Amino acid sequence: MTPLDRIDRAILTALQKDARLSNKELAAQVGLAPSTCLTRVKKLESEGFIKGYRAELDPGALGLGLQALISVQLRLHVDHAFGSIGDHLRSLPETVAVYCLGGSTDFLVHVVCRDTEHLRRLTILSFTNRPEVSRIETSLVFSYTKLPVPVDPEAMVALPRPR
Repeated sequence: MTPLDRIDRAILTALQKDARLSNKELAAQVGLAPSTCLTRVKKLESEGFIKGYRAELDPGALGLGLQALISVQLRLHVDHAFGSIGDHLRSLPETVAVYCLGGSTDFLVHVVCRDTEHLRRLTILSFTNRPEVSRIETSLVFSYTKLPVPVDPEAMVALPRPR
């Protein structure tokens, strides 16, 4: 994988802010000719820096006014349990994100629901009824902000190394 230079970082930053920029607009923002900019974007895609482009939807506008994070603790910590429940959680239409974690929580699942009754039924039918699941804990999401991924690790706050 090729190291990122200043222009690659500028491209990634601009696309995270607005993935709908035309190549011409993006090229002007980062100071490149459109053909050179397109070549760089294609390279960033092929090398895996850019995984995709998505529209961000408003769940409330779609009638899904309740969001929750569901912490899942497994009964047994074996490969087939992780694979089975992970596949199940990703298949639920209410699921918008699944995190497999280390620690006391094995999975953290972000779901969207119509209302509290929908959430109650989802947790009973799709979580607590699963044989792999030992325990769940549900937290309501009042608000959240999705932030861009930092494109310059060197600019991040560095903590001193322990001696």
